[in-house]
Amino acid sequence: MTARTANDQRFREFKMPDVGEGLTEAEILKWYVAVGDTVADGQVVCEVETAKAAVELPIPFDGVVHELRFPEGTTVDVGQVIISVDTEPGAGPAAPEQSAPAAAPAAAEPEETQGRQAVLVGYGAAPSSTKRRARKQQAVPAQPVAAAIQAELNGSAAVAPAPAPAAEKPAPAAPAGARPLAKPPVRKLAKDLGVDLASVVPSGADGIVTREDVHAAASAATAPVAEEPAAVAEVPAAGTDLAARETRIPVKGVRKATAQAMVASAFTAPHVTEFVTVDVTRTMKLVQKLKDDPDMAGLRVNPLLLVAKAFLVAIKRNPDVNASWDEANQEIVRKDYVNLGIAAATPRGLIVPNIKDAGARTLPELSTALSELVATAREGKTSPAAMSGGTVTITNVGVFGVDTGTPILNPGESAILAVGAIKLQPWVHKGKVKPRQVTTLALSFDHRLVDGELGSKVLADTAAVLENPQRLITWG
Repeated sequence: MTARTANDQRFREFKMPDVGEGLTEAEILKWYVAVGDTVADGQVVCEVETAKAAVELPIPFDGVVHELRFPEGTTVDVGQVIISVDTEPGAGPAAPEQSAPAAAPAAAEPEETQGRQAVLVGYGAAPSSTKRRARKQQAVPAQPVAAAIQAELNGSAAVAPAPAPAAEKPAPAAPAGARPLAKPPVRKLAKDLGVDLASVVPSGADGIVTREDVHAAASAATAPVAEEPAAVAEVPAAGTDLAARETRIPVKGVRKATAQAMVASAFTAPHVTEFVTVDVTRTMKLVQKLKDDPDMAGLRVNPLLLVAKAFLVAIKRNPDVNASWDEANQEIVRKDYVNLGIAAATPRGLIVPNIKDAGARTLPELSTALSELVATAREGKTSPAAMSGGTVTITNVGVFGVDTGTPILNPGESAILAVGAIKLQPWVHKGKVKPRQVTTLALSFDHRLVDGELGSKVLADTAAVLENPQRLITWG
């Protein structure tokens, strides 16, 4: 016991933290250290991806890396140990108890306990529950599940063992009345999928239900029942060739969160989309003048900058559009600040970081914030805080050569403006048909917050500023 205590103090374990707003899991993207490397307090040891962003994790103590618990690409629950560090590398080899085969190498909790301890998020099941499950399986290793449960509950004689060895049989589902062993994130997953944990056959150590078990149970529950089994067996071999030509891409991290958010938004907020096509020739000329302006030297000036400024001016003239819906209190919450989101396509999926208090920024300040936002997103370094608290968003589909679209609201926001490609088109200007720079704007808004009149005014005012940018001065 003394040696084990010494080892516990020597080998420090670092657990997956909650890196943002109650997230329950993260994927290990990259390890920056290997076993045997020396690390210092505050040194970044790995990069993980949550449902919102990629985040670098620093180690909170000094020492030598003793073990990396998970390989790159593994999704780990919050609270699980991901790395252990030897804080006394010069103390020689670990005590025998630490390396004995009987010890559980990944156990982060005490091996024995007199009573049930509190189970924290991601820390696994209580040790006492785990040990009770192990004894139960050893007591009736070869009995059928139903008979074993009945014998234990009624106190009757043991049923004759089945011919098949117990080692070849899957772990039974939880007995009636017993609480299935599963981590909190797995319980939440089961609840979301409508799966009864008591009916799931566990595959984890000591009878713990894993995520894979829950997904398997959900798939089995929804799988169609074949009415003619013989016909299924006669599927031609050509079907195998088709499957070999298909690629399955796991949806996780940012892409998974985006998919869930878009579904929730589309089926929660009643969307309305309006369109306007506008002559932006004067705005394009202003962009060029600003590029040559010494006061804007070193700053990124492009059409998106002036579109953002025009949108902010329109919101200032129509402040009721900048709001959110409080479902619990059935209230509209109007915001006196504008956190302007900019949709950014990254290798990990679409993210929407926002510029805090964008309406109070000057044009040079807005340019600087846009440049920093885009650069950080491309590097995959956008923090969860940068993507929270948005009020309205701009998505620039024009960079892909698209004329327009019907954008879906970022959850919790009131409006999103899509900017189409700016193209030279024939346009009636001062009574004559001339080639002009033209684009189409599309504004989607939450009809609970924004009625048709208000939405139309915001879109029309944005277009008016882009058509005649001197309104940035007269209206701003």
